[in-house]
Amino acid sequence: MEEGRLVCAVCGHRAAFRRLPLLALTGPSAGGKSTVGPELARRLASEVVVLEQDVLWTGGLRDDVDGHPTFRSTWLRMAAMIHQSGRPVVLCGTVVPPEFEPLPERMFFTDIHYLALVADPDVLARRLRARPAWRGWDEPRIAEMLEFAEWLRREAATMSPPVELFDTTDVPLVESVDHAERWVRRVLAAHRDAEAARSGAS
Repeated sequence: MEEGRLVCAVCGHRAAFRRLPLLALTGPSAGGKSTVGPELARRLASEVVVLEQDVLWTGGLRDDVDGHPTFRSTWLRMAAMIHQSGRPVVLCGTVVPPEFEPLPERMFFTDIHYLALVADPDVLARRLRARPAWRGWDEPRIAEMLEFAEWLRREAATMSPPVELFDTTDVPLVESVDHAERWVRRVLAAHRDAEAARSGAS
């Protein structure tokens, strides 16, 4: 990768390549991603592409390796190609920096920003138990998700990059969407400012 160009490691061919920030709207299941995501897509339809991560959760991508690198790499490649249109991607799905940052495809993006929607454990458990039986949320799986949610709260600020948290426990949907929209606009404004500064310095 060169500035503004993708370089083939085998033949040296160079092609123009647009690098944008990727925005990951993450958090434990039942934190609010699946309700906030569609509303965010409606609000920002002309500015960003909002994608639901689970749409690609198919058999061929369910590798048994921790972090599911094949699945993660596929999403990064798709997001990078969408970025060539000039529209940033907001990816909705449970993911944390250790699952994206080490992958080779990370180089396709200037940065990856993470906003995690979280909630109190009893609220998460109640929301998960209310889901239809076919979704498979039995008690052991719920306990596993609550353990992940606790870990995320504890480690979010120390990850590289850090993960921002927003608690949806007692927050109406519209306020959660408002917060997510402000986060998207803040990230993209910072990217535009950095690009302008870089252009002015060259």
